[in-house]
Amino acid sequence: MLKSLTIDNYALIDSLHVEWDDHLNIITGETGAGKSILLGALGLLLGAKNEGQAIKNMSRNCVIEATFDISGYNLETLFEENDLDYEPVVTIRRIITPAGKSRSFVGDIPAPLSLLKELGSHLVDIHSQHHNLVLSSEEFRLTTLDRLAQNGELLAEYTTQLNRLTALRTEYNRMQAELQRSRSDEEWLRYTVEELRAAHLKENEQAETEQMLATLESADRIIETLATLRNTLEDEQIGSLIALSQSERSLHSIGEQRYPAGGALAERIHNVVEELKDISATASDEMERIDADPERLQHLSDRLNTIYSLEMKHRAESYDDLLRKAAEFEARLATIDNSDTALRELQADVATAEKSCREVAERLHNTRTSVCEELESRIVAMLNMLGMEDACFKVEITTTEQFTPHGTDNVAFMFTANRTTAPAPIERIASGGELSRVMLALKAIIAQRVKLPTIVFDEIDTGVSGRIADAMGDIIASLAEVMQVIDITHLPQVASKHGTHFVVYKEDGLSNIRRLTQTERVDEIAKMLSGSTITETARKQAKILLKQ
Repeated sequence: MLKSLTIDNYALIDSLHVEWDDHLNIITGETGAGKSILLGALGLLLGAKNEGQAIKNMSRNCVIEATFDISGYNLETLFEENDLDYEPVVTIRRIITPAGKSRSFVGDIPAPLSLLKELGSHLVDIHSQHHNLVLSSEEFRLTTLDRLAQNGELLAEYTTQLNRLTALRTEYNRMQAELQRSRSDEEWLRYTVEELRAAHLKENEQAETEQMLATLESADRIIETLATLRNTLEDEQIGSLIALSQSERSLHSIGEQRYPAGGALAERIHNVVEELKDISATASDEMERIDADPERLQHLSDRLNTIYSLEMKHRAESYDDLLRKAAEFEARLATIDNSDTALRELQADVATAEKSCREVAERLHNTRTSVCEELESRIVAMLNMLGMEDACFKVEITTTEQFTPHGTDNVAFMFTANRTTAPAPIERIASGGELSRVMLALKAIIAQRVKLPTIVFDEIDTGVSGRIADAMGDIIASLAEVMQVIDITHLPQVASKHGTHFVVYKEDGLSNIRRLTQTERVDEIAKMLSGSTITETARKQAKILLKQ
């Protein structure tokens, strides 16, 4: 609920601060005093667009700030999803600069206007005759029944089932479309896969083949070089190994007695000799392995040409890319080969999800139907109180095969104010005043079942008077027993109901608001009864209305 509202430098308001009652707040004041300005400021705070008329004094910012008690509204998830710190009492602030730029905050955290609008929809419902058009909304009519039937958990279950069904249908359509595209190229795809399979491509084969081919193309030179190396090491006359082995033996012979360091040198030479022997053996092995075989050379060349041709044909950027595309073609072909089975399985899943979704939708239908009779009788009873003795109100629910976000129901509110006229959709047949009374009755009934946001009635009682005005005031007062109501009215019968009374007034061209004492309420109600000149008779009548 709205705890306080502070407005600074907005339209005709220089600065004001209001502390609101938790239940009924009556606002009165002369036409043009600024009651609509209060609503405009509240609308801006809750995400309305700035039309450029917000700032009164262009030398400073316009600031609108309100404090709300949000406990019991189940807004923890909304705060968490938007990275906001949840507290039972939260302050919302909007700042508009003289340049027209806007900044908004939830607590001390910057927030976009879209978030203010979403948050505001949970906190304040500003209702006027213009808002009666909401009765033409299918969503509103369904939501009304769901609130009365307390369908919150059932709707959440339905939403889960519908989301699953939608995802399965999307996947089925995607698979079907992909299959159709693949089948149009099936002949080409099968030929391509068979060609790639026949190529027997292996990991790293291109690089290895290129290296082997390069080696064979230089086989003669490589063999000659290796032979020279081997001869240098092992030739009987000039071979290094023979000379080094002799030096090793000589050092060993002198090192035993005459030259102790010779043994260490001999050991080091021995290690070198062993390494050189290994090098010589490797050179011999390589000479035998490398063979300038023309047939082998041609085979490797042909293999590379096959690989290069496949890369070019399939526009592969590399050999790895060719392997990736080969795997992709295999997968597409497997999809075609397995498509009938996969589609049948997915179709079965869709059918199961549809059945589950329809079962929950039927349960929603049954709960909605169960509250219709009570809603109809209570609406008619309230309309009778409001002077519509011949009113008839019916709820018609029809079902469709299509799943909507709210189930499979279509809801119509059928209405007539006269016995001689058959009920018809309320948005087509009811006048503005009749719509106001129906909406007031709906709000009063719903408020007894669920916690509603603060409701602001903006002269909803326009066009009524006398006994009907008193009855409308009683309904508004009963509504305020279970929720916070702010009611802007011109009717003394409504303004005199038990609650906190504020008057909006102009002083030196500026709009302001103040809370009235009980004595001041008498004068304000008397003024509404008799005009600017307050008579003693008007005061007596005001006291009767105020039950003083």
